[in-house]
Amino acid sequence: MSNILTVNKLQKSFGKLIAVYDLSFQVKGGEILGIIGPNGAGKTTLFNLLMGNLKPDQGEIFFQGKDITHESPANRSHLGLGRTFQIPRPFDKMTVFENLLAAALHGGGKNRDSAYEDVHNIFGLIGLSSQQDRLAGGLSLLDRKRLELGRALATDPRLILLDEVAGGLTELEAALVLEIVTAMQKRGITIIWIEHLMAMMSEGVDRLLAIAGGRHLICGDPKDVMDSKEVLECYMGTEEEE
Repeated sequence: MSNILTVNKLQKSFGKLIAVYDLSFQVKGGEILGIIGPNGAGKTTLFNLLMGNLKPDQGEIFFQGKDITHESPANRSHLGLGRTFQIPRPFDKMTVFENLLAAALHGGGKNRDSAYEDVHNIFGLIGLSSQQDRLAGGLSLLDRKRLELGRALATDPRLILLDEVAGGLTELEAALVLEIVTAMQKRGITIIWIEHLMAMMSEGVDRLLAIAGGRHLICGDPKDVMDSKEVLECYMGTEEEE
């Protein structure tokens, strides 16, 4: 399976703080790549670089064979890159249906008929059909997370960046989110997923990339990565540090 995304020697600093350093990795089309790392590892900065919200100091980003390093966030969205946010950001005074429609029309660049059809299909996937006329501001956290996934889907992405979509949820609620993510993958969508819940990473991803200090630690089978010396030292510290 060919790579849909290639990140080559990406770097980003804020003053003396190095957020991402010489980071390289590839993502295969149709896979779920999980990314783990302690707080301050550079995960959110990486997502902002991939979406164009931040410009790298060095390095390149290729999406579907195209160099998008200097493309705007809007252009990246139209090319097929989507994302969710750790804290859902719906339009609180708009209904759930209107939120999805706005994403389809403006984020996905669809005409009205196509947007309406896609929105109705998305409702079945995210489980919010009964809530479509409700104001987004009145939704529970789980339903706001579902809506966040739906809004990303409405842009018709080839690749979605998921930023802690299970954060703050109960174990049962997190399992429901995992079902949605799995269904997204079955639709042929490639996913890069940041999550602090290790159980979600071990169950829900094909490969796992661990980073620390903005640097690549190890990437591979989720169990092998979690059991690796590099990750154990990163999270638990070495004997010398103790």
